[in-house]
Amino acid sequence: MNRLKLYARLVRVDKPIGALLLLWPTLIALWLAADGWPGIALVAIFTLGTILMRSAGCAINDYADRDFDRHVERTAQRPLTSGQIHSWEALLVAMVLAMAAFLLILPLNTLTKQLSLPALAVAASYPYFKRFFAIPQAYLGIAFGFGIPMGFAAVQGTVPIAAWILLLGNVFWTVAYDTEYAMVDREDDLKLGLKTSAITFGRYDVLITMLCYAAALTVFFTVGWAYGLRGWFAAGMLIAAAIAVYHYTLIRNRDRLRCFAAFRHNNWLGAAVFAGVALDYLFRWRA
Repeated sequence: MNRLKLYARLVRVDKPIGALLLLWPTLIALWLAADGWPGIALVAIFTLGTILMRSAGCAINDYADRDFDRHVERTAQRPLTSGQIHSWEALLVAMVLAMAAFLLILPLNTLTKQLSLPALAVAASYPYFKRFFAIPQAYLGIAFGFGIPMGFAAVQGTVPIAAWILLLGNVFWTVAYDTEYAMVDREDDLKLGLKTSAITFGRYDVLITMLCYAAALTVFFTVGWAYGLRGWFAAGMLIAAAIAVYHYTLIRNRDRLRCFAAFRHNNWLGAAVFAGVALDYLFRWRA
């Protein structure tokens, strides 16, 4: 039982924010692709699959960063870093979770299964991008947004250009919120020689973060409007924009705790966009 608790900590069962940040863009894509309701089975498959893949990603990330995390105050006590579990256990957990996620999509069409392979490759390789890529958060945005093309593929059997544009918007959003996250660990990352957007952007980190929020919300709004979404969707987008402005008040002084709070609060930004999409379709039907 104690081992299971350690595995649960390894895959961040106690920290669902990561899964939610993957889930919102995936659900938005499913709703757009299905014209408002993709069905309970499909929603269940993608929700559970998102949770499983996020958990697998956490195990892979901790394996890749095991020699760095012990030098970072926030991560020093993670199960793998602190020696409570072995490296092979983290890899085994990741493999089991990824296989479970793949089994979930077996009933879906061939294109969806094909897209799961690059999705897995991107998720597995992301932790190593921090070694050399100046803005690894952009690569993370692809990993966190791959549920978008997969969602469209599952519903429509194809991936329209709107899905790739939506994925681009998710990249901007991820750069915004993960830069806030990186601002927390900036001093530790500098000492370790790691690459993050917070380091790359330097004194322009707050400005570029807000520009990324603006770009992401513009893309989301443009795609939603192109799909015929109007009143409720616009209201959701306004709430999301207000949340982004609130995040500025948290990060402008670069206080570590407030930057971390801004990162976590992005759950509500994603929820606002999805609620706008879902409610617009719901009240369109009732009309």
